[in-house]
Amino acid sequence: MRAITALRGRIRATLAIVSLLALGLTAPVVARAQSPDSASRPTSTTVATSDGKVRGDRRTGYDEWLGIPYAADASGTNRWKPPQPVTKWSGVRDATAFGNRCAQNTGWDPGYEKTITTENCLSLNVYVPDSARAGTPVLVWIHGGGFTGGAGQDTDPRKFIGQTGAVVVTINYRLGVLGTLNLPQLQAESKDGPGNYGLLDQQAALRWVQANISRFGGDPKNVTIAGQSAGAGSVCDHLASPTAKGLFARAGLMSGGCNLQSAASGQAQSAAFVKEAGCDTASDTVACLRTKPAADLLAAQKKAGVSVSLGGSAFPVNPGTAVQSGEFNRVPVMVGQTDSERGLFTFQNYDYLGTPMTAATYEQAVRSSYGDDADAVLAEYPVSAYGSPGEAFTAAQNGSTSYTRQQLFATLSKWVPTYAYEFAESDTPHFTSIYLIQRKSEAARDFPFGGAIHVDDLGYLWDYLGQTLPYDDDQLELSEQMITYWGRFAATGDPNGSRTPDWPKYSQKTEELMSLAACDTAPSGRRAPAACSKASRDFGKEHNLGFWAGLA
Repeated sequence: MRAITALRGRIRATLAIVSLLALGLTAPVVARAQSPDSASRPTSTTVATSDGKVRGDRRTGYDEWLGIPYAADASGTNRWKPPQPVTKWSGVRDATAFGNRCAQNTGWDPGYEKTITTENCLSLNVYVPDSARAGTPVLVWIHGGGFTGGAGQDTDPRKFIGQTGAVVVTINYRLGVLGTLNLPQLQAESKDGPGNYGLLDQQAALRWVQANISRFGGDPKNVTIAGQSAGAGSVCDHLASPTAKGLFARAGLMSGGCNLQSAASGQAQSAAFVKEAGCDTASDTVACLRTKPAADLLAAQKKAGVSVSLGGSAFPVNPGTAVQSGEFNRVPVMVGQTDSERGLFTFQNYDYLGTPMTAATYEQAVRSSYGDDADAVLAEYPVSAYGSPGEAFTAAQNGSTSYTRQQLFATLSKWVPTYAYEFAESDTPHFTSIYLIQRKSEAARDFPFGGAIHVDDLGYLWDYLGQTLPYDDDQLELSEQMITYWGRFAATGDPNGSRTPDWPKYSQKTEELMSLAACDTAPSGRRAPAACSKASRDFGKEHNLGFWAGLA
């Protein structure tokens, strides 16, 4: 059994070893130029941006500027409009506290226990390590949350910037129906926006980075965009967006795919929402909706949600189609998943609600999910072969999800350098929200998640949601290795370098990806803790992809 050690002391030791040489970067030289437009690390916490001066804060090993607006207040007349320019300010704006999180309903993540109704939320956060120099690589992180929840502040990049020396930017963007409503009346107002206001917000933030990041020491020509879950889906949307061309040099997709629903589907969902919000009989539907308090819109969203959809000049083509044809912004890509992506959702949709899946609900779920292929899936994943109907459903869902991901790996690899991975550290403490639930619930502790679940890998890159998890020494070594890989990719487009296992480019011929896992070092032994990541060709076998390929 692994020895659980104090995480805080280990992280201090890790941060003390800045791995810039391992990233292929030379020793940092802190520039002293005073011009606000010079591409050097700022010598003061007051920086002149294109909209006005901002004053940040010095922290141990890095400086931070929080809550910088990149677009105007999106409430009132700006509700359901493309992001509008910020009104420039005089004097120095305080940037030492996070901006408002965007309007959203409650969730199980800590800090989201109450409904948030603020629409003046389009801000970003900039983190600059003390080691930064002129032209430092930049990573822009797009948070997940199903396009309905979360905020940039959920991601604390201290350990990432301390080890890699990269500049990190985290952003807020409009969520839920406020970021996704798609109505013909809105299309008449503007050619851009209906169905994808939140995605347009993200591009506005990327344009802010292009205009301003050199003032913080970052290199606007060396920007990586990355995200997890809905954030990863957003990254693929920008890969396919003609208006995102030139805004980034690399892309990272963690546990997300490439798909946007059609404008027609988005409009059908939006019509149901309009009725639920009580504006379906109004003479001016949009005017009616704009007078509604955000709390009312969020209440209606619970009963009639609206997903992000295609539309306008920014998102004219489904990204899945774009990557198939090769007509996308071709940059190096890092893409992957956890080994039990769907275990979280089986728990969330059934056991967490106090209604564990039964044999009958298992069959219903399979028929709903797989349609004409349902009989074949039920035969391949019979309840009798698993400990419970929930385990059977997780296994089936993991298989179909992994097959879809493998197709994405192969498609991207035809056009761009593609580094695929699976986070396979099955013994990991689960991510913050599940970890906290398990501390209080025996049922949650005993639930068969099936391995590393959706979101589990984030804690290995960031301090996620402010929670320190009890990683053991081997897992901390894995964290350091993953940060090294991600940092190199952000710097050069290639995760490889000295003292880490070789990570081959993915190809449809070899189907080889990086399996990320910690070792299991005996506490009584003399061997040092370590990561046990390795290149692997077992992904298809482990997820029964031959069966799923036969259904395609």
